[in-house]
Amino acid sequence: MTDFAGKTVSVLGLGISNTPLVTWLLARGAKVTARDRKEFSSLPEEVRRLSEKGVRFVCGAGYLSHLDEEILFRSPGLRYDLPELREAVERGACLTSEMELFFELCPCKIIGVTGSDGKTTTTTLISLCLAAEYGEGKVFVGGNIGKPLLPELDKMDKSCFAVVELSSFQLHTMKSSPDISLITNISPNHLDYHRGMEEYVAAKKNIYLHAKPGSVLVLNGENAVTRELGKDAPAGVEVRHFLTGDAVISDGFLCYHGRKVLKIDDILIPGRHNVENYCGVICALDGLVSDETVRKIATTFGGVEHRIELVREKDGVTFYNSSIDSSPTRTAAALSSFRQKVIVICGGYDKHIPFGPLAETLCERAKTVVLTGATAGKIKEALFLCPAYEEGKPPLIEKPDFKEAVMAAAEVARPGDVVILSPACASFDAFRNFEERGNTFKEIVHGLE
Repeated sequence: MTDFAGKTVSVLGLGISNTPLVTWLLARGAKVTARDRKEFSSLPEEVRRLSEKGVRFVCGAGYLSHLDEEILFRSPGLRYDLPELREAVERGACLTSEMELFFELCPCKIIGVTGSDGKTTTTTLISLCLAAEYGEGKVFVGGNIGKPLLPELDKMDKSCFAVVELSSFQLHTMKSSPDISLITNISPNHLDYHRGMEEYVAAKKNIYLHAKPGSVLVLNGENAVTRELGKDAPAGVEVRHFLTGDAVISDGFLCYHGRKVLKIDDILIPGRHNVENYCGVICALDGLVSDETVRKIATTFGGVEHRIELVREKDGVTFYNSSIDSSPTRTAAALSSFRQKVIVICGGYDKHIPFGPLAETLCERAKTVVLTGATAGKIKEALFLCPAYEEGKPPLIEKPDFKEAVMAAAEVARPGDVVILSPACASFDAFRNFEERGNTFKEIVHGLE
């Protein structure tokens, strides 16, 4: 897909990646129809202004009706097998996505990262290491993190690197694979979107199933699911493992094939999970960046916003924002980063993930649990059913309103305590995304008197 002049194109969903796509397509002579579930009046002003450039809008409940365009770009959250999309494909339409098009047109090496947890931090670490080694102008970061990469194509050449975070939504229909693929781990997630764990895992595997000979696949050797992957990698793909095999933890160091690359105590960001993230980075970047560069980043990088982010210390109480923790495994990793038991705020949008493992973590690592959001009842039930739970251990506080939940956590905290927002759930019951939830938490904490 290199020539869009005169082609009829429909962009389905006008989110972060697809809105710039509309502008990109217009510049190449496409006749664009923009479709969104929201009513036209509810769209951002900059999106509505696209109508002045000739974009036709179809909005509201029937936004997928009469899909008669030649090319359809779906947003990541829109399933490819909806009846309207299936019928359009049967009529001859080409169904694709912004990310699939980027992979087709990208002139440089692509490093792709996916997984249930840790993919944003890992993506960021890889990009920082490459930028330190080759220069910031040679590294482009995007996908499920940051800005869309399609508008950046004109700035790229063969000497550059594209570091792309890929969600299962994006990978679901991908027909290309990165030059280097890394899967951080896989645990139950997004089961509100996928039709079961099997489909979720299959989407993640799609990151490497189309890889060309000479490509590299990096897998977490300790994760129960990922350590079994790679056996079906295409011929000529090099499979590397971290935490076992190629990159391991040994005597306080991260080592690659026996070579001491990084001292664990030198890693600035806290938590065992971030040690694992660095282990994966070392495995993926061997031969591309020097050990010295990895050490430089490890000793200077303070972490990504909304990931165990220090917000404030007030009256001896330290507040952390970890709004990105949208699954029980992420919350388990966040709580294990602290030596002491913490006051944790949990709850949010229901992704139909079992909360049994979360209950075990809370019994072990929580001083007090403040429950809020749509899943508060389910988490409470899981706690009551947990063999490790005793009445009042940990104490439970239920506050349906998010602000009241944060205030309640602050009220029970005493000097020396840690309060952390680590919801173990998505944010969509009350917020547009985890960033908005995290920013709201920070505003409330900064407003405490």
